[in-house]
Amino acid sequence: MVFFIFMQGINEGSGEKLAKAHTLLVKNLSDSFHDKPKWNPRGNEMCIDTEQLRAVKEALHVSSMPSTVVCREDDQKRVLEFCKQCIEHEKAGSLYVCGCPGTGKSLSIERVKVSLLDWAKEAGFQPPDVLAINCTSLTNTPEIFSKILGNNLPQKKAKSATSPLQHLQSLYSQNQQSTSMKMTLIIADELDYLITKDRAVLHDLFMLTTFPFSRCILIGIANAIDLADRFLPRLQSLNCKPMVLAFRAYTKDQIMVILRQRLMLECSLFQQALPYNVFQPQALELCARKVAAASGDMRKVLYVCRSAIEILEAELMPSKYNMDLSSGNNGYPDDWITPAIDPIKQEIDVVRVDHMAVALSKTYRSPIVEIIQSLPQHQQIVLCSAVKLFRRGKKDTTIGELSKSYLDICKLTAIPPVGIMDLSSMCRVLGDQGLLKVGQAREDKLRRVSLKVDESDIAFALQGVRLFRNCLK
Repeated sequence: MVFFIFMQGINEGSGEKLAKAHTLLVKNLSDSFHDKPKWNPRGNEMCIDTEQLRAVKEALHVSSMPSTVVCREDDQKRVLEFCKQCIEHEKAGSLYVCGCPGTGKSLSIERVKVSLLDWAKEAGFQPPDVLAINCTSLTNTPEIFSKILGNNLPQKKAKSATSPLQHLQSLYSQNQQSTSMKMTLIIADELDYLITKDRAVLHDLFMLTTFPFSRCILIGIANAIDLADRFLPRLQSLNCKPMVLAFRAYTKDQIMVILRQRLMLECSLFQQALPYNVFQPQALELCARKVAAASGDMRKVLYVCRSAIEILEAELMPSKYNMDLSSGNNGYPDDWITPAIDPIKQEIDVVRVDHMAVALSKTYRSPIVEIIQSLPQHQQIVLCSAVKLFRRGKKDTTIGELSKSYLDICKLTAIPPVGIMDLSSMCRVLGDQGLLKVGQAREDKLRRVSLKVDESDIAFALQGVRLFRNCLK
């Protein structure tokens, strides 16, 4: 019901309505977090419930295609209208779709194809033939013309002296053939694989739509944003410039919407929406923010979420759990992250923020993050203290002020603090590592300190350590 309300909000408009609809969705889902049946992937003391875990992984797999593609409604509408006009006027045309990986290009075009065929039948038009080609599967770039020719003339073969491209050019120049040929929708995915030194194949492909009796509707899809700049001028000079549609990277709110959709829509193992909460809302929020800031790649989001589930699964394994109980590492495992809460005492074994932080860290390894994660505990506390101070709008502070924030965190975490001299020495060490900038002063406590790295990198690096998670909220 909540998702229906949200989808209604999206269909009525975008922008502000999307934000309002997303807020409504998140609020209702947060309120109902404890209302669903409890997820019990632990099963019993001896084994975990692999069926539940498999169902969640299936819902979040990149190959699981949702019945609707949310957050791309406007883009799909533009592509569909373009194709409709071509069919209504029996006129060839070309469209170039570009965008970063994981922004829903191929999935959206697939949904447009289905919608177009349904529309043609309902509107009384002859449905077009559809030829979908992934250019990475071609043995050589000119092979694409053989596939197009075979689709147009499956029973005929070009003469040995005539290339498939020449045969197509001749075919689309003959008026008598046009009445017996259906319109053909050609979807060429991974179009950038057709780039040759002289770009002849790419140009010839789009030129097919310019012949007087061509029946081609060509949609080229590529990740390269600048590909249009590289080949469009030449196409324009040849009078065959395609319409261009750029898919923007997903925002944090859009990523949250798509994740909620996948977790709420049907799963084949249960034939219904997943009947339990799998993720803490904060964990999904962390994933959405990080991936949106890095790339907006939805496939990366799904990969990270599945990785977080696998981390939880490993934690629930009896042998891993027993090892955790017997370890005396004071909250720091070999790879710097520990379960935040004893799983047996936890009400629900959900994917938590610390699980998600580990999964993100494995995906987005950076030298800065690795340095911060490898620091001694007290130096991490110093960085955490600085982040808390600078979130109040300050650009820098004194070691004396930093010491107060440092002492507050030590008190909160019951860790014995060090003195001002040792704190000053740690600041110098952090300065040598390029994390802090430390000024000069007669007294250590008066030396000014500022961050030389992004606060978000520090927060991300320390987010998974339960010692700092509450401090960094």
